[in-house]
Amino acid sequence: MQAGMRAADSALADRFDIASIPPGFAEDPFPTYRALLEHSPVKRFADGSVMLSRHADLDRVYRDTKAFSSDKKVEFLPKFGATPLYEHHTTSLVFNDPPLHTRVRKIMMGALTPRAISAMEPGLVALVDTLLDRMAEKGEVDLVEDFAAAIPIEVIGNLFVMPHEERGPLRDWSLAILGALEPTLTPEQHERGNRAVGDFKAYLADLAARRRARPGDPATDVLTRLINGNEGEQLSDVELLQNCIFILNAGHETTTNLIGNALFELLQWPREKVRLEADPALIDTAVDEFLRFQSPNQLGNRMTTEPVEFHGETIDAGTRIHLAIGAANRDPRQFEHPDRLDLARKPNRHLAFAQGPHLCAGFSLARMEGRIAISRFLKRFPGYRLAGEARRTGRVRFRGFAALPATV
Repeated sequence: MQAGMRAADSALADRFDIASIPPGFAEDPFPTYRALLEHSPVKRFADGSVMLSRHADLDRVYRDTKAFSSDKKVEFLPKFGATPLYEHHTTSLVFNDPPLHTRVRKIMMGALTPRAISAMEPGLVALVDTLLDRMAEKGEVDLVEDFAAAIPIEVIGNLFVMPHEERGPLRDWSLAILGALEPTLTPEQHERGNRAVGDFKAYLADLAARRRARPGDPATDVLTRLINGNEGEQLSDVELLQNCIFILNAGHETTTNLIGNALFELLQWPREKVRLEADPALIDTAVDEFLRFQSPNQLGNRMTTEPVEFHGETIDAGTRIHLAIGAANRDPRQFEHPDRLDLARKPNRHLAFAQGPHLCAGFSLARMEGRIAISRFLKRFPGYRLAGEARRTGRVRFRGFAALPATV
């Protein structure tokens, strides 16, 4: 029986193609990840690209920015053409190498210091409690729309000192732009993403003009800080607008998925839910375990700048590399019982925030949002339950739910 299972897993790994995602993969990619981890840690595709899935291999890639470039100008041109999406995704922080990456990150990190993030906590607690009060009044809620997605929109909007009445379009813009990063793209997704970039840029250009006329406190206002620059370094107008879009999108999508995934998984693992309820101090390790177990960002990308070797195989310079983050975070070589949710797991060197120079700039803020949102929700609604179909987004790069109907 064991030999038959190994043969089936090997065949599953052989069949997998990133350019033609099989039915059911977005719903449950983990059988495929297990097969790749065991049988094809260097998975080659017909288009010449390669997928890496093991934790140690991804960790190496993240830390070696010389051999593995994040610059996407060559890779994204055939996919997007000379479009607003191309301009955005080749100008934003995450898809660039030094010097642009270093310059933007240095400016950004000045507004995300531990002191600045700590100062956000009282406001975040008040926001979460307000959302919980509204859900208590409704009884029947959507844990995504009414809670998970509402939190980062407000947090990131506050970072940019964005008027509340102007935040309505942010989620749709974000979903459209990030949706265009899926491995395959329909014409409709392409058109929607380009329209969203255009609308987002127009809005931010107006907001930046208003902020230049009336600057905010650069210690707490990310937009003012990005406008002012840092130590003589300033962003061009294009760099400013596109990196504002990046910050707003990155801070929204991943945190929404973290909170939604966590509330779903607690219902799938009732003993872990009881464990967290009995010991609320577990919330810090719990947040990291939710990030590992259902990584909000499942796929990353790099391009080799020189020949590299993995597991006895040489990968040529100029090869596109797919980083299977969701697989690496279930690698049994790194995690004991990787397919088990363990809210007290230590150590937990997950890669949900990447590593090295591209370590997520907002990881401390995301952890704080997850900690406060999940712990206060669970304390307020310990008996919550699903009240309908838990519907995933259907995306493979970003793993989360489009809807989580529930009774609180």
